[in-house]
Amino acid sequence: MPVRGGRLTGIHYLSNDLTGKRFEILKEILPKVRKVVTFYDPSNETAMSNAKSAREAARQLKVEFIERHVVSAEALQLDLKRLQAQEADAYFYTGDAMVSSQAQFIIAAARAKKLATMFQDPGLVAQGALVGYGVSYYEVGRLSAKYVQRILAGSSPKNLPVESLSRLELAVNLKTARELGVTIPQSVLFRADKIIE
Repeated sequence: MPVRGGRLTGIHYLSNDLTGKRFEILKEILPKVRKVVTFYDPSNETAMSNAKSAREAARQLKVEFIERHVVSAEALQLDLKRLQAQEADAYFYTGDAMVSSQAQFIIAAARAKKLATMFQDPGLVAQGALVGYGVSYYEVGRLSAKYVQRILAGSSPKNLPVESLSRLELAVNLKTARELGVTIPQSVLFRADKIIE
């Protein structure tokens, strides 16, 4: 979406930093979690900012936050393959587009190493992630398609209203939980918008 006058035009969705909340949910699901690993490119400013928030959340929750810097998909895959199961109890996604492009590989590697996974995209839970909390990218796409349809029908983009997508989704995969030997607390299940059985 274009930026005009320092603000996003067209569609706007929650950009608040939800990193701390994701960490709280992970800790609620895994109360004994001690070490959480993340991977991100240190040249990515968004990832660096999210990592800082995650570091602070981990400190408050008395969890060791292990940061692995990767600069390519190949480096990420290699690092994941080398990761020993005892090095971490869970994987925590830190906002990074390159890492996000490898989500399916991360999910498969984490499941093989018996690591719980927390992502910001609830849609990844259907692909095997343990939990996801954030804005539904499906809904973002649906709203974007409405804008494209209006523009193709002749509406001027500058006359279209800015729409907000502010609803957050919590998704949990019970099949993955069973594979990992994790019991999802009822308090989390009651709040979940989507539960994959």
